[in-house]
Amino acid sequence: MWRGILVLILLAVSMVTAGAQRRQINPIPFSHEPCSVLDGRPCTPSFCSVLEHGPCIPEMDYPYGENLQLTIESVPSDADRARYQKPDHDLDTIGDLFAELRTCWSPPSDNARIGMQMSVRFSFNKTGGLIGPPRLTYATAGVPADTRTTYLNAINSSLNACLPLKFTSGLGGALAGRPIAIRYVDNRETGK
Repeated sequence: MWRGILVLILLAVSMVTAGAQRRQINPIPFSHEPCSVLDGRPCTPSFCSVLEHGPCIPEMDYPYGENLQLTIESVPSDADRARYQKPDHDLDTIGDLFAELRTCWSPPSDNARIGMQMSVRFSFNKTGGLIGPPRLTYATAGVPADTRTTYLNAINSSLNACLPLKFTSGLGGALAGRPIAIRYVDNRETGK
């Protein structure tokens, strides 16, 4: 009987010490500490266990969200100018796709409005064509219908001028049917 009580006490002490040595989850993505096979903890981007009382929180920061969202400005800032250059090769990454879509945009010259924003959503097929026409999801409030139509026509003609995009087979297969949301921002100063 004493042996059973001793085993229970040792088990309780080991659980208390394991709880005290619990590894804190690092809230800053991609700042993982290096780990080794000699460490007493897993070397994974997330840490959780059935004995943990907290949630299993992944520590991985993906460069793009699960939904593909992009903002395109009519006049990019100096810091973003490099991202608005057309790739000189077939599109192989999401970054290449976004750069190509940025270079496609040509804002309307007539009926333009300072600060106009419009968002559309669409999908590509694996050969780089649109599955359907872009669907309008947002337009700046209080804008007349003819201005919205002008911007939507400019978006459609800009996309159609670039199509079909030249995807590699890997990117084409990965993107086929996935929705892409683009927010167009007309930040030109028309008075100058």
